[in-house]
Amino acid sequence: MRIVVALGGNALLRRGEPMTADAQRANVVVAAKALAAIHPGNELVVTHGNGPQVGLLALQGAAYKADEVYPLDVLGAETEGMIGYMIEQELGNLLPFEVPFATLLTMVEVDPDDPGFKNPTKFIGPVYSEKDAQRLKADKGWTMKKDGDKWRRVVASPQPKRIFEVRPMRWLLERGTVVIAAGGGGIPTVYEPGRKLRGIEAVIDKDFCSELLARELDADFFIMATDADAVFLDWGKPSAKAIRRADPAAMRSYEFPAGSMGPKVEAACRFADSTGKQAAIGALKDLPLILKGQAGTTITTTAHGAEYAP
Repeated sequence: MRIVVALGGNALLRRGEPMTADAQRANVVVAAKALAAIHPGNELVVTHGNGPQVGLLALQGAAYKADEVYPLDVLGAETEGMIGYMIEQELGNLLPFEVPFATLLTMVEVDPDDPGFKNPTKFIGPVYSEKDAQRLKADKGWTMKKDGDKWRRVVASPQPKRIFEVRPMRWLLERGTVVIAAGGGGIPTVYEPGRKLRGIEAVIDKDFCSELLARELDADFFIMATDADAVFLDWGKPSAKAIRRADPAAMRSYEFPAGSMGPKVEAACRFADSTGKQAAIGALKDLPLILKGQAGTTITTTAHGAEYAP
Protein backbone atom coordinates (compact mmCIF):
# COMPACT_ATOMS: atom_id res chain seq x y z
CA MET A 1 0.00 0.00 0.00
CA ARG A 2 1.26 3.47 -0.85
CA ILE A 3 0.82 5.76 2.17
CA VAL A 4 1.36 9.51 2.47
CA VAL A 5 1.82 10.67 6.06
CA ALA A 6 1.74 14.39 6.83
CA LEU A 7 3.51 15.07 10.11
CA GLY A 8 1.98 17.85 12.17
CA GLY A 9 4.01 20.46 14.00
CA ASN A 10 4.05 18.31 17.13
CA ALA A 11 6.38 15.92 15.31
CA LEU A 12 9.03 18.64 15.14
CA LEU A 13 8.44 21.28 17.79
CA ARG A 14 5.73 21.52 20.41
CA ARG A 15 4.26 24.81 21.52
CA GLY A 16 6.48 26.39 24.15
CA GLU A 17 9.53 24.22 23.46
CA PRO A 18 12.86 25.92 22.70
CA MET A 19 13.55 26.12 18.96
CA THR A 20 16.78 24.18 19.20
CA ALA A 21 18.20 21.39 17.07
CA ASP A 22 18.14 19.06 20.08
CA ALA A 23 14.45 19.70 20.73
CA GLN A 24 13.60 19.11 17.09
CA ARG A 25 15.61 15.90 16.94
CA ALA A 26 13.98 14.55 20.11
CA ASN A 27 10.55 14.97 18.49
CA VAL A 28 11.72 13.50 15.19
CA VAL A 29 12.87 10.39 17.09
CA VAL A 30 9.30 9.94 18.34
CA ALA A 31 7.90 10.45 14.83
CA ALA A 32 10.43 8.02 13.35
CA LYS A 33 9.31 5.24 15.71
CA ALA A 34 5.69 5.68 14.59
CA LEU A 35 6.65 5.76 10.90
CA ALA A 36 8.88 2.70 11.24
CA ALA A 37 5.92 0.75 12.62
CA ILE A 38 3.93 1.17 9.38
CA HIS A 39 6.79 0.85 6.89
CA PRO A 40 6.96 -2.97 6.50
CA GLY A 41 5.12 -3.99 3.33
CA ASN A 42 4.22 -0.43 2.38
CA GLU A 43 5.55 2.43 0.23
CA LEU A 44 6.00 5.48 2.42
CA VAL A 45 5.97 9.20 1.64
CA VAL A 46 6.49 11.64 4.51
CA THR A 47 5.59 15.32 4.45
CA HIS A 48 5.95 17.75 7.34
CA GLY A 49 5.28 21.24 8.62
CA ASN A 50 7.91 23.97 8.96
CA GLY A 51 6.19 26.97 10.52
CA PRO A 52 8.42 27.30 13.60
CA GLN A 53 11.56 26.63 11.57
CA VAL A 54 10.78 29.20 8.86
CA GLY A 55 9.91 31.71 11.56
CA LEU A 56 13.22 31.08 13.31
CA LEU A 57 15.20 31.58 10.09
CA ALA A 58 13.23 34.75 9.39
CA LEU A 59 14.16 36.07 12.84
CA GLN A 60 17.82 35.26 12.20
CA GLY A 61 17.56 37.09 8.90
CA ALA A 62 16.31 40.17 10.74
CA ALA A 63 19.92 40.73 11.78
CA TYR A 64 20.79 41.45 8.14
CA LYS A 65 20.30 44.69 6.26
CA ALA A 66 16.89 45.07 4.65
CA ASP A 67 18.19 44.22 1.16
CA GLU A 68 20.00 41.12 2.47
CA VAL A 69 17.00 39.34 4.03
CA TYR A 70 16.23 35.97 2.46
CA PRO A 71 12.66 35.56 1.09
CA LEU A 72 10.25 32.94 2.44
CA ASP A 73 10.60 30.60 -0.56
CA VAL A 74 14.36 30.32 0.05
CA LEU A 75 13.81 29.83 3.79
CA GLY A 76 11.29 27.12 2.97
CA ALA A 77 13.88 25.34 0.84
CA GLU A 78 16.35 25.53 3.73
CA THR A 79 13.89 23.93 6.14
CA GLU A 80 13.09 21.10 3.72
CA GLY A 81 16.73 20.10 3.77
CA MET A 82 17.19 20.57 7.51
CA ILE A 83 14.09 18.65 8.59
CA GLY A 84 14.43 16.00 5.89
CA TYR A 85 17.96 15.32 7.10
CA MET A 86 16.74 14.62 10.63
CA ILE A 87 13.86 12.41 9.47
CA GLU A 88 16.14 10.40 7.16
CA GLN A 89 18.71 9.89 9.87
CA GLU A 90 16.39 8.90 12.69
CA LEU A 91 14.13 6.71 10.55
CA GLY A 92 17.22 5.15 8.99
CA ASN A 93 18.40 4.22 12.48
CA LEU A 94 15.26 2.10 12.88
CA LEU A 95 14.67 0.53 9.46
CA PRO A 96 16.86 -2.13 7.81
CA PHE A 97 20.16 -0.78 6.50
CA GLU A 98 19.28 -1.53 2.87
CA VAL A 99 16.18 0.73 2.85
CA PRO A 100 17.02 3.82 0.75
CA PHE A 101 15.88 7.35 1.64
CA ALA A 102 15.55 10.56 -0.37
CA THR A 103 14.58 14.07 0.66
CA LEU A 104 13.37 16.07 -2.33
CA LEU A 105 13.30 19.85 -2.56
CA THR A 106 9.73 20.26 -3.73
CA MET A 107 8.59 23.28 -5.74
CA VAL A 108 4.86 23.94 -5.90
CA GLU A 109 3.11 26.25 -8.34
CA VAL A 110 0.56 28.71 -6.98
CA ASP A 111 -1.60 31.33 -8.69
CA PRO A 112 -0.15 34.85 -8.23
CA ASP A 113 -3.75 36.12 -8.13
CA ASP A 114 -4.80 33.65 -5.41
CA PRO A 115 -7.07 35.45 -2.89
CA GLY A 116 -4.83 34.14 -0.11
CA PHE A 117 -2.37 36.92 -0.88
CA LYS A 118 -4.95 39.51 0.15
CA ASN A 119 -5.71 37.89 3.50
CA PRO A 120 -2.63 36.37 5.23
CA THR A 121 -3.67 33.48 7.48
CA LYS A 122 -0.70 31.10 7.81
CA PHE A 123 1.05 31.17 11.18
CA ILE A 124 4.85 31.00 11.20
CA GLY A 125 7.47 31.50 13.87
CA PRO A 126 7.25 31.62 17.66
CA VAL A 127 4.44 32.95 19.84
CA TYR A 128 4.57 36.47 21.30
CA SER A 129 2.83 38.55 23.92
CA GLU A 130 0.48 41.19 22.53
CA LYS A 131 2.99 43.92 23.40
CA ASP A 132 5.83 42.23 21.53
CA ALA A 133 3.54 41.40 18.60
CA GLN A 134 2.54 45.03 18.18
CA ARG A 135 6.19 46.11 18.35
CA LEU A 136 7.18 43.63 15.62
CA LYS A 137 4.22 44.74 13.52
CA ALA A 138 5.43 48.34 13.73
CA ASP A 139 9.15 47.57 13.32
CA LYS A 140 9.00 44.97 10.56
CA GLY A 141 5.65 45.51 8.90
CA TRP A 142 4.57 41.96 9.76
CA THR A 143 0.92 40.94 9.94
CA MET A 144 0.21 39.56 13.43
CA LYS A 145 -2.85 37.59 14.58
CA LYS A 146 -3.92 35.81 17.75
CA ASP A 147 -3.08 32.13 18.02
CA GLY A 148 -4.84 30.88 21.13
CA ASP A 149 -3.91 33.23 23.96
CA LYS A 150 -0.71 34.39 22.21
CA TRP A 151 0.18 36.22 19.00
CA ARG A 152 2.11 35.02 15.94
CA ARG A 153 3.15 36.29 12.54
CA VAL A 154 0.90 35.33 9.62
CA VAL A 155 1.74 35.23 5.92
CA ALA A 156 -0.15 34.52 2.70
CA SER A 157 -1.24 30.91 2.17
CA PRO A 158 -2.25 30.33 -1.49
CA GLN A 159 -3.70 27.04 -2.73
CA PRO A 160 -1.26 24.59 -4.38
CA LYS A 161 -1.82 24.07 -8.13
CA ARG A 162 0.95 21.73 -9.23
CA ILE A 163 3.84 19.83 -7.69
CA PHE A 164 6.83 19.74 -10.01
CA GLU A 165 8.76 16.77 -8.60
CA VAL A 166 6.01 14.12 -8.80
CA ARG A 167 7.78 12.11 -11.54
CA PRO A 168 11.05 11.56 -9.64
CA MET A 169 9.01 10.71 -6.54
CA ARG A 170 7.26 7.96 -8.49
CA TRP A 171 10.58 6.59 -9.72
CA LEU A 172 11.95 6.50 -6.18
CA LEU A 173 8.87 4.81 -4.72
CA GLU A 174 8.95 2.13 -7.39
CA ARG A 175 12.46 1.30 -6.21
CA GLY A 176 11.55 0.98 -2.54
CA THR A 177 12.71 4.42 -1.41
CA VAL A 178 11.21 6.21 1.57
CA VAL A 179 10.51 9.68 0.21
CA ILE A 180 10.45 12.87 2.32
CA ALA A 181 8.92 15.66 0.25
CA ALA A 182 6.71 18.76 0.15
CA GLY A 183 8.04 19.93 3.51
CA GLY A 184 6.16 22.93 4.84
CA GLY A 185 3.70 22.73 1.97
CA GLY A 186 6.48 22.92 -0.61
CA ILE A 187 8.38 25.90 -1.99
CA PRO A 188 5.82 28.41 -3.37
CA THR A 189 6.54 29.43 -6.96
CA VAL A 190 4.73 31.30 -9.74
CA TYR A 191 5.20 31.66 -13.46
CA GLU A 192 6.00 35.07 -14.90
CA PRO A 193 5.27 35.95 -18.55
CA GLY A 194 7.55 33.97 -20.82
CA ARG A 195 7.18 30.91 -18.58
CA LYS A 196 9.85 31.99 -16.15
CA LEU A 197 9.47 30.33 -12.76
CA ARG A 198 10.30 32.26 -9.60
CA GLY A 199 9.68 31.99 -5.87
CA ILE A 200 7.04 34.06 -4.12
CA GLU A 201 6.60 35.29 -0.53
CA ALA A 202 4.12 32.81 0.95
CA VAL A 203 3.73 29.55 2.86
CA ILE A 204 1.43 26.91 1.39
CA ASP A 205 -0.73 24.96 3.83
CA LYS A 206 1.04 21.62 4.33
CA ASP A 207 -2.20 19.62 4.56
CA PHE A 208 -3.56 20.93 1.26
CA CYS A 209 -0.21 20.36 -0.44
CA SER A 210 0.10 16.88 1.08
CA GLU A 211 -3.40 16.02 -0.16
CA LEU A 212 -2.51 17.14 -3.69
CA LEU A 213 0.68 15.08 -3.48
CA ALA A 214 -1.18 12.00 -2.25
CA ARG A 215 -3.62 12.35 -5.13
CA GLU A 216 -0.95 12.83 -7.79
CA LEU A 217 1.06 9.88 -6.46
CA ASP A 218 -2.05 7.64 -6.51
CA ALA A 219 -1.65 6.98 -2.80
CA ASP A 220 -3.89 4.33 -1.26
CA PHE A 221 -4.11 6.05 2.12
CA PHE A 222 -3.54 9.65 3.24
CA ILE A 223 -2.91 10.27 6.94
CA MET A 224 -2.49 13.58 8.75
CA ALA A 225 -0.70 12.83 12.03
CA THR A 226 -1.27 15.40 14.74
CA ASP A 227 -1.36 15.72 18.53
CA ALA A 228 -5.11 15.05 18.72
CA ASP A 229 -6.41 11.50 19.04
CA ALA A 230 -9.13 12.18 16.47
CA VAL A 231 -11.43 14.90 15.13
CA PHE A 232 -13.74 15.92 17.97
CA LEU A 233 -17.09 17.64 18.06
CA ASP A 234 -17.44 20.13 20.93
CA TRP A 235 -13.69 20.02 21.54
CA GLY A 236 -12.81 21.15 25.06
CA LYS A 237 -16.37 20.75 26.39
CA PRO A 238 -17.88 18.02 28.59
CA SER A 239 -19.98 17.00 25.56
CA ALA A 240 -16.89 16.38 23.37
CA LYS A 241 -17.02 13.21 21.28
CA ALA A 242 -14.59 11.78 18.75
CA ILE A 243 -15.65 10.99 15.20
CA ARG A 244 -14.37 7.54 14.26
CA ARG A 245 -15.59 7.34 10.65
CA ALA A 246 -17.54 9.66 8.38
CA ASP A 247 -18.24 10.57 4.79
CA PRO A 248 -17.05 13.92 3.37
CA ALA A 249 -20.53 15.46 3.37
CA ALA A 250 -20.99 14.72 7.06
CA MET A 251 -17.59 16.17 7.93
CA ARG A 252 -18.28 19.33 5.95
CA SER A 253 -21.56 19.83 7.79
CA TYR A 254 -19.59 20.64 10.96
CA GLU A 255 -17.45 23.70 11.64
CA PHE A 256 -13.84 23.29 12.72
CA PRO A 257 -11.25 25.97 13.61
CA ALA A 258 -9.66 27.48 10.51
CA GLY A 259 -6.27 27.70 12.20
CA SER A 260 -6.00 24.06 13.24
CA MET A 261 -8.40 21.22 12.43
CA GLY A 262 -10.33 22.97 9.64
CA PRO A 263 -7.69 22.59 6.88
CA LYS A 264 -7.04 18.97 7.87
CA VAL A 265 -10.71 18.05 7.61
CA GLU A 266 -11.06 19.80 4.25
CA ALA A 267 -7.89 18.14 2.91
CA ALA A 268 -9.18 14.71 3.99
CA CYS A 269 -12.56 15.38 2.35
CA ARG A 270 -10.89 16.45 -0.91
CA PHE A 271 -8.82 13.27 -1.04
CA ALA A 272 -11.75 10.98 -0.29
CA ASP A 273 -14.05 12.75 -2.76
CA SER A 274 -11.57 12.84 -5.63
CA THR A 275 -10.08 9.35 -5.27
CA GLY A 276 -12.66 7.20 -3.51
CA LYS A 277 -9.89 6.16 -1.12
CA GLN A 278 -9.43 6.76 2.59
CA ALA A 279 -7.97 9.71 4.45
CA ALA A 280 -7.49 9.89 8.19
CA ILE A 281 -6.61 12.31 10.98
CA GLY A 282 -5.22 11.10 14.27
CA ALA A 283 -2.39 10.88 16.76
CA LEU A 284 1.11 10.14 15.55
CA LYS A 285 1.49 7.34 18.11
CA ASP A 286 -1.59 5.59 16.71
CA LEU A 287 -0.47 5.25 13.07
CA PRO A 288 -0.75 1.41 12.95
CA LEU A 289 -4.24 1.53 14.50
CA ILE A 290 -5.32 4.37 12.19
CA LEU A 291 -4.50 2.20 9.19
CA LYS A 292 -6.82 -0.47 10.61
CA GLY A 293 -9.61 2.04 11.29
CA GLN A 294 -9.31 1.43 15.03
CA ALA A 295 -8.10 4.93 15.99
CA GLY A 296 -8.25 8.46 14.67
CA THR A 297 -10.94 9.71 12.32
CA THR A 298 -11.30 8.07 8.90
CA ILE A 299 -12.99 10.01 6.10
CA THR A 300 -14.27 7.80 3.29
CA THR A 301 -17.05 7.86 0.70
CA THR A 302 -18.09 4.37 1.82
CA ALA A 303 -19.26 5.70 5.18
CA HIS A 304 -22.83 6.84 5.75
CA GLY A 305 -23.00 9.94 7.86
CA ALA A 306 -20.79 10.04 10.97
CA GLU A 307 -19.94 7.27 13.41
CA TYR A 308 -18.52 8.10 16.83
CA ALA A 309 -15.83 6.42 18.90
CA PRO A 310 -17.15 4.40 21.87
